[in-house]
This record gives sequence, structure tokens and C-alpha cells, in this order.
Amino acid sequence: MSKTPVPSDLEIAQAAKLRPIWEIAEKMGLARADIELYGDHMAKVRLEAIEKLAERPNARYVLVTAITPTPLGEGKSTTTVGLGQGMHHIGKTATVTIRQPSQGPTFGIKGGAAGGGYSQVVPMEQFNLHMTGDMHAVTAANNLLAAMIDAHIYQGNALEIDPYSIMWRRVLDVNDRGLRNIISGLGAKSDGPQRQTGFDISAASEVMAVLALTTSLEDMRTRFGRVTIGTNRRREPVTAEQLQAAGAMTVLMKEAIKPNLFQTLENTPALVHAGPFANIAHGNSSVLADLIGVKTADFVITEAGFGADIGAEKFFNIKCRYSGLRPDAAVLVATVRALKSHTGRYRVVPGRPLPPEMLEENPEDVEEGAANLRKQIQNVRAHGVSPVVCVNQFATDFESEIQVIGRVAEEEGARWAVSNHWAEGGAGARDLARAVVAAAEEPTDFRFLYGLEQPLKEKIEKIATTIYGADGVEYTPLANRQIRQYEASGFGSLPICMAKTHLSLSHDPKRKGAPSGFTVPVREVRASVGAGFVYPLLGEMRTMPGLGSAPAAQNVDIDLETGQVTGLF
Repeated sequence: MSKTPVPSDLEIAQAAKLRPIWEIAEKMGLARADIELYGDHMAKVRLEAIEKLAERPNARYVLVTAITPTPLGEGKSTTTVGLGQGMHHIGKTATVTIRQPSQGPTFGIKGGAAGGGYSQVVPMEQFNLHMTGDMHAVTAANNLLAAMIDAHIYQGNALEIDPYSIMWRRVLDVNDRGLRNIISGLGAKSDGPQRQTGFDISAASEVMAVLALTTSLEDMRTRFGRVTIGTNRRREPVTAEQLQAAGAMTVLMKEAIKPNLFQTLENTPALVHAGPFANIAHGNSSVLADLIGVKTADFVITEAGFGADIGAEKFFNIKCRYSGLRPDAAVLVATVRALKSHTGRYRVVPGRPLPPEMLEENPEDVEEGAANLRKQIQNVRAHGVSPVVCVNQFATDFESEIQVIGRVAEEEGARWAVSNHWAEGGAGARDLARAVVAAAEEPTDFRFLYGLEQPLKEKIEKIATTIYGADGVEYTPLANRQIRQYEASGFGSLPICMAKTHLSLSHDPKRKGAPSGFTVPVREVRASVGAGFVYPLLGEMRTMPGLGSAPAAQNVDIDLETGQVTGLF
């Protein structure tokens, strides 16, 4: 039962009536032998379930994406959970598949990532913190390889690794700007070779991307063997297999490969697995979770990070290539506040209230900012998928502003619905659920944006011109050299994972709306051969965030009398 005013996310989560997780598994058609319990309300799903469920029909496969967001986010995870709950209110079954959050954002500005209001995954504290230890396994496997690289060089460097070519960095699941650039090996000679390196956040590790894209334990072992850490002095790739590290990395990940089973506040099954960021990796939950989810309900609803130009593009062109699954519809989350921000007249700062003038009724601003919505609808349609615009409703929205969004959606040939799942749970998402069912029943013409056989530059330019709206692409001499090297090494047939700002369709976060007349600069190109993509870096991308002046961690504590967590979003 929802309350008014809506309590905090943590208060709602702690008041939830959870069912034993084995009952949630039974709703999905899984037996007790198919899951491994982590207490009463979390479990891992054994991979053998994929084969066991193989004869069952596939669910409708729905992606939740968004317009270009503000730094506050526009509620994709909340919408994903709310839509999953809403399906049950119209007589359909659903399974939700979402990413595991990183503790960096959880203790930074963003706070919890289990959804919000009455559309959350629970238990919320475990979801946002250690869960079943997957993030720690990623960290351990990544850092084992880093240690073996340095040890190999110290012990004689039989592979003739060029220390200046090493791309593999250590990781930590904490926002810590002081570790972005470091000198390792200081001290005595026995402390190892000195070299300049640094730390990334664990979610940015290629180990995480491998976890998200693998299809089996055997496939994971193969991918880890392909991981390329740098080159030798003849500029030939050096792999984790050559360092004899891939086997041990797989052992460290043998439990993490199993998807985690949770539930929503309304007891809808939720598979939570892997957490790659979308601006520097491909930003989607695991292929394995989806392969299980599509056999367990009428609809499986998954989410891709940030806007349709980033997470959705990578979902279509990377994740769907490796999973073999084809989407039936895509939900495009839009908010009044984000469309107003796309006029470029408002400054939205994480951790601060919205500018007061942004909360005034102004349908003209929504109309102007809707250029971004139009482009993102077109980006979904470029892949042959039917879009449904979800107006994620806030209490400060005006009806005149909402109607502008609806009219723009209709002009672009898209269905739309207003959803109030944050305040009302699944009941508030019934109209959205009906619109998604209608869209998913339409014939689809899903297609990839580019062919893998195309040269790397052609694939990069196709994304930049078609999805971002750029006039073209320019490459630094370093990027040109790296592309030539990757193609000579046999990496040219990999898909592209663009690393760029999530705050603009372009590479420049200051360009709002649907910018035009710009050229995308590619300053560097890296290869995640184990994960299975090449990623160009557009502009300055941070792979290790920093904490702000008032991080969320300052508010988190524990009630010593009850043992309950306090202040977690």
C-alpha cells in the first residue's frame, strides 16, 4: 500500500513484505535445485537452468532507455522496475533484468540504484552494497592479472612486454581521484619495476565487461585468455593466456558468473547481474540473466545505461550480437525537467536543488528541448525497434508540459504514456504496460547499425553520423596508429563501444538538445579483446570518479539498537 507523502526509498524498502526467494524462483519455473541461497531473500541461479528452460517459449524482450539525461538521471531503473510490476496489474507476467550498482556512485552523489519510491528491487541494502560478492570477484580477478604482469616483468620479462604499452590497470570499487594516476614499484628493487599506471573503478574493468557479455563458463575462460594487456617490443599483442593468468581469473569468477535473483516491492522476479558503466563500457546487465529471464515470463524487461545514443546503441549492436536475442520494443524515458534542460538555459548540478525557474510552468521550453526526444526516437527506429515514450511523472510537472511530450511522440510515430510508478508502484504503470504490450505485438524489423566486416573507421563514423548527428569524425595521429595496429592484429571485426559523455548527443557535454554541425574527435582507441569490442575515446573520459564535497557516504550509518542501515538514499 503506497503512502502520501511518499517516504524515503530506504523507509519503503525496509517496510516491504518480502517473500522467500525460493517462492520467487518457483514463479519463474525454477526448482529449488536451480538456485543457491544467500539467506532468505537473495539467491544465485545456476547456469544449468538455461538448458533446463530451453524448450519454453521466449518472452517478449523489452529494452528501457532514455533521452539524454541530466546529471540527476531520469529514472530508467525506476521505470524498468515499475513497468515490470505494472505488467502484473494488466494480467501479464514479467521478469526484470538490471545491473548491479557500483559502490562508487552509491557512496558518491547518486546514492542507491535499486529503483526508487514504490518501484524498487529489494532487499535494498544488500542490492546496493556487497550483494553476493560479484563486484569483489571482479576486483580480485582484475588485480590478479595486474600483479602477474608486474611480476612477469620483474622476474625477467620472458615475453618482452613493453612496459610503456601496458593498458591493464588495477581497480577498486570506490570513487578515489587520488588513484587515477600513480607510480607503482617505488622503494627497493625487490618492490617491483617502477612504472606510471593508475586505478579504474571496478565497474570499468574489462573483467566486468566479460562477465556481462559471456554466455557460459567455457566462453568466459576463452574471453579471459584473449584479454590483451599490451604489446611486446615487436608491437605484437600480449594476452592473459600467455601470462598464464586466464585460468586463475576464471576460478575467481566461477561463482560471480551465476546471475543473482532478487524481487521487487511487489514480488516481481528481478535478475541482477553485472554492472558495466555505459559511458566507458557497454552499460548493460548480463547476457546470462537475459537468457534465463526470457524463459520465465511473458515479458523480460531490461535496462541500458544513460541515453539511447549510448546504452541502447550498445545494447543493439554489442549485447544483441553476443546474446542472439532480438528486442520486441523499447521504452524511451523522458522527463519534463530533462527536456527543459535541453534548452541550455538551466544549470543542473548533482546534489543541489533544481533552479526555481525550472519548476515554473513553461511548455515552450519543453517544446524546444524536445529536439532531443525526437532524435532519440529516431535512434531507436534506426535499429528497426518500436519505441514507446514514457513520461516519468514528477509532482512538479504541469499538464501542459506533459501534453507537449505526448504530441511530439505522436508526431514521430511513437506510442506514449504517462507513468507514476514512483509514487504508486505497478498500479501507476498500467498505461505504460498496455502501450508496451501493443508495441511488442507489432512486427519488428530489428537490424544492426553496421556490419562487423566493415573497417573500424567505417563503423565509428556510422555511429557518429547516424546516432549522434555529427558531420564526421577526426582522428588524432595516436588513434590512427592504434586503428592500423588493431586491424593488423585481427581485431578489426569487433563491434564498436564508443566512450563519450552521457550528457549530450555529441562528445561535448555543453551541447544540449540535438546538436548539429560538429565533428567527433577520436583522441585514442583501445581494444577490449576479451570482452569483444574496440572502444574509441571521445574527449576526456574518467575511468575513476572522485567524491564530491558532500558524498552520500556521509549520511550512511547503522542504528545500533535495531541493526538497520540508515541514510542509504
